[in-house]
Parts: sequence; structure tokens; C-alpha cells
Amino acid sequence: MKLNVNTPAAASNRPLFGCGVGADDGTELFAITLSVVLTSNGNSLEQSVRNDIASGRAGDRLPSVRELVRRHGVGPVTVQRLVDRLAHEGLVDPVPGRGTFIVGPREVVAGDWSWQTVALGSRPMPGEGMVGLAAEHSSAVISLATGYPDRTLQSLDLLATAGARAVRQPSSWGRSPVEGLAPLRDWFAAEVGGDVRADDVVVIAGGQAALSASFRGLAAPGDPVVVEAPTYAGAIDAARLAGLRPIPVATDEHGIRIDQLAAALRTSDARLVYLQPTTSNPTGITMPADRRREVLELARTAGAFIIEDDYARDLQSEGHQPSPMINDDRDGHVVYIRSLTKSAAPALRIAAMVAKGPALRRLRNARLVDDFFVSAVLQETALGVVTSAGWPRHLARLRRAVGQRMAIACRAIEADDSLSLAVHPAGGLVLWVGIDDRLDDVAVSRAALDRGVAVSPGRTWFCAEPTGSFIRVSVAAADGAAIAEGVRRLGDAVRASG
Repeated sequence: MKLNVNTPAAASNRPLFGCGVGADDGTELFAITLSVVLTSNGNSLEQSVRNDIASGRAGDRLPSVRELVRRHGVGPVTVQRLVDRLAHEGLVDPVPGRGTFIVGPREVVAGDWSWQTVALGSRPMPGEGMVGLAAEHSSAVISLATGYPDRTLQSLDLLATAGARAVRQPSSWGRSPVEGLAPLRDWFAAEVGGDVRADDVVVIAGGQAALSASFRGLAAPGDPVVVEAPTYAGAIDAARLAGLRPIPVATDEHGIRIDQLAAALRTSDARLVYLQPTTSNPTGITMPADRRREVLELARTAGAFIIEDDYARDLQSEGHQPSPMINDDRDGHVVYIRSLTKSAAPALRIAAMVAKGPALRRLRNARLVDDFFVSAVLQETALGVVTSAGWPRHLARLRRAVGQRMAIACRAIEADDSLSLAVHPAGGLVLWVGIDDRLDDVAVSRAALDRGVAVSPGRTWFCAEPTGSFIRVSVAAADGAAIAEGVRRLGDAVRASG
């Protein structure tokens, strides 16, 4: 334990060592010396007791508090705090009036969980597609799998300032409106543009929660939902968890194919379409304006909703930020989702759902059932970040950094004969990499991990049979040098798997 002796001299900014220590009576030097001695002795005490525990047997009594005080030159409070901590760890059992005894290893009796096989039945395991994306790897592994930007891409200074201000506001600790804080909804509405108003916005805890609420609010279990093939793995899992049936529709270099979308809507009677029209995850495809208008017209004809997932709005290079589809929608066919997670920080779980008509009330109620309301602390923090003078500068830096990483990844992939780049994205964080179709993409991803690079196998992003063998590469969590090395290792894994 470290004992701090506080005196006016000790609290000053004077030099700690050498002449002119501070107070004439040497109080400051005494305080420093005493602190160092007790810290050293406390460490010696803990190491000694832990050695006694390791070498002893269950039931052996440890030296008394008095003996430990005498042996290590510490106070009884220091000894007692150590005993309390060791007891909390389950290593010792202090018995009042008798002493402190070593605890033997606990016998763990395995339970019988076989009944769960019957109770759970044959229903699909939810979230399996996202397990690999959420996996954490050691620092020795280059991560080209996660979609969350690393700390160098985050607005940590803005977050710290806005967060500190938010926690000091008493209103942040109360109940916020179900729809979200009015100023934050105003900001989201202004960002979307067009005729979107704050009353059309519902704040929700992150883009993934928005997807779940949208699928449950706009469709019933057993209903079909049309998705791109491939598409975001988290959307596939969220749809299935809501009891929906994903219907895959092929894509080309401009996004979802119009002929096949029309056929899918006609044959499946689907009333819900999920799309990422701007830098789709995983392909990186951005749908041009004419294709967007055709998709919207098909939705009007079929009387269907479109969930427009604009997850990468802030990650588009300058001049490549197409207008959201909802701005061309007069009749409430488009439900628009926009998240701050990718552009600010993973822990800022703030997103918006934008809708019009009766669908808006359903979406609001769906998220109300989940968690009543989003933390006002997070909402106030988000509002402070996005309305600060530093936010535009942060976005400019973010786009430059992401653009540089994407360029490095593209060059590395194109220089490797075993890899092929499907699309050159205009933004976003991911690249869709083709490999020999005779290879198992899951086996290749495992071989890559053995070589110290984590990637995502392509089949994770298909809700049915994949159209080939692919690997998704993300530049979110690695710098330029690591990206180049990671792609090289991926190429080695592909060649070794051939």
C-alpha cells in the first residue's frame, strides 16, 4: 500500500530531488521517502504472502497480522487490506479470532445441460455471422476483419470534452424523451436534408439496434425480406432473429440488379427490402443515382419498404457523397438509418431511424419495448461532438486517413497474383477480394490467421449459397504498413491453400 503524506510542501511543484527540496524542515523529502519505503515494503509483503500461499497446503495458517507487520515494516491496515483482497480472490479464508487460512482449489462440478438441446430445438443460432467480426485478437495479429476504426481514427479529444460536459449536466441523468433529445434529432434531420424534420427522427442505440427494430417493426415472423447478395452479415442475423426469411438478389458493379429485384418482389410477395446503397458492406459498391431511382420505383409499385442503411455516410471521399434515397421518396417507402459509430468511436452507440407515416410510430414503439430510451449521457455527448467546431476538421482528417489506407490496400491486393479486387470503392472501410473459386474461403481465412492476419471469409456475407470464393478485408484497425503486410500474409495463405 502507498501512504501519501500530504503537506503544503509536498503538494508544491518544487523539484523532488537535489538541493532546495522545499520546506526547511525536510517535510517534503520525508513524505517522498516514506511513500517509496511503504510502497516497496507493501510489494514485498504481498509477494511474500503469495509465495506462502503457493507453497502451502489447503488449511495451513498464514503468519499473523502482528508477525507480518513486524517482518515487513508495514502498518496493520496495509496487512488487513491485502488479506481482504486475497480473500476476495478466493485464495485465503480469514477466520476472526483464529487466523487466516489457505483455501484449497475449489471442486467444480459440471452441470448437465443436455436438456437444453430439446428445449432450444432446431431453430437457427442467432448471431453466428457476427461472431468472427466481434472476435478479439492478440496484438501479434494484424486485424483486417473488424469494421470498427482504431483509436488513431477516433475523435477522442472531442469525445472527452463533450463527455465531461454531458456528465456534469443534471438533466443527463434523467429520463430522456422516447424519440430522443430534440436538438440531436434536429441535427440528424438537417444532415439527411430534403424535407426531413426532427419529428421524423427516432434516436436509437447504434445502427445494429436500428436494424433489429426496423425488421421487427416493419415485418412479421415468417415474412420475406429482400437483401443484396452479398450483404452486411449483421443484417442477415438481425433479420433471422426477427423470424424473417432473407431472399438474396444478385448484384453487379452498380448494386442490386433491377431485373432480379423485380422478380424477387413479384415471386416472394416481399414488402421489405434491405439495402446499403452507399459503399455497401462488404463489396464497397455505391449505387448510382439512376439505379436508386429504379429501385425506389419498384418499391412504389410493389408497395414495399426500403431500409436504407447509410452506415458509411461520413467515410465517403470528397465529391462522392450521393444524396440519400429518402430524399427522393415522397410517400414514406424509405426508412433511413444513420449511425455515428464509424465516424466517432465504437462506444458512441448513437444512431437515427428516419421514417414517415404509421411506420414511424411502429419503429418508435419497437425501440421503446427494447430499452425505453437511449441514455441521455450518450446523446448529450454525441450532440456535443457533432456540433463542435472540431467535428468538420475531424471528418476531414478521418477521410484522408481512411483514403490513404484504402489506397495502400488496393495496391497490395492488385500486386498479388492470387488476389483480385472486385471494386475500387469511393469510400468506406472494406474491400471485396476474390480468390480462386476452387478454394474454401473459410479454410483460407483460418490459414491466414495462422500466419498472423485476421480476415473475414466471404460466405459470412451471403444468406444463401455464395457466388464464389471471396475474402472481405477491412482497413479500420491497421495502419498502412500493417495493411500491406497483412495482405501479403493473406496472399501466402491463399497460395498455401491451393
